[in-house]
Amino acid sequence: MSVTATECRVTILVKALPQPSKKHGETVCCAGITPDGHWKRLYPIRYRHLSGNTAFSRWDNVTFRYRSPVHDKRAESCAVEENSIAIVGQMPPKERAKLLNPLILPSVSDAALRGQSLALIRPSDTRFFYRPKSAADIIEEKEAYAKAARQGSLLDKELESLEPTPYEFKFRFHDADGEHTYTNGDWEAHAMYYMGLLRGKTVEEVLQWMDHTFNVVYPSKGMAFAVGNMAKRPQTWQLLGVIRLDELPEHIAAQGSFL
Repeated sequence: MSVTATECRVTILVKALPQPSKKHGETVCCAGITPDGHWKRLYPIRYRHLSGNTAFSRWDNVTFRYRSPVHDKRAESCAVEENSIAIVGQMPPKERAKLLNPLILPSVSDAALRGQSLALIRPSDTRFFYRPKSAADIIEEKEAYAKAARQGSLLDKELESLEPTPYEFKFRFHDADGEHTYTNGDWEAHAMYYMGLLRGKTVEEVLQWMDHTFNVVYPSKGMAFAVGNMAKRPQTWQLLGVIRLDELPEHIAAQGSFL
């Protein structure tokens, strides 16, 4: 790892579902775009240990210091100094499409050919759906989250273990290379499920709400996928963020040329 830390500023686009980690407890893969349009992957972020001016959300402008990671050679990856994170504003809705639409690539494979490990694509023919997890899978996830919550130093705040969502959320979609099916690893989708229950909806009503949001509202208004590959298996790409993003007229025309 390099000795000198680098200062950086990004607009957060990705906050993936927390994952148990042997070394860091519970971590979240986060990513954002610099003002000049470059991706940065923020890791390892122990998101539930953050608070106040450090607990960022999508579209927040965030500054931080980082060094080059030792074991992750992906160009966008940053080993972040957690105590350096600060929210310095939020990107206004009217500026989002202007910054992000020029970054959209025609396919996941195009991103791989460019040597990127993070990318934005504009999917077509999308279909959101869900599948119940097995009881064994839910028990395994609960145990992993409980173990991760217990990890940490005496200076860390005590965490309640996360409750795994009882459903897998998925998208079937097309890009320039054809049809794909990805599991949705965006934390916001899983939070949406529990938010609906907290508001007094039944499970069926929550799933209907999510179905309408991702199959009707987002596609009709404009939707982009933030995708990324895995450090140990770079050929494996994942859906990390489902983003409501307006389309600009020139990019609608360009998209029609390859779909």
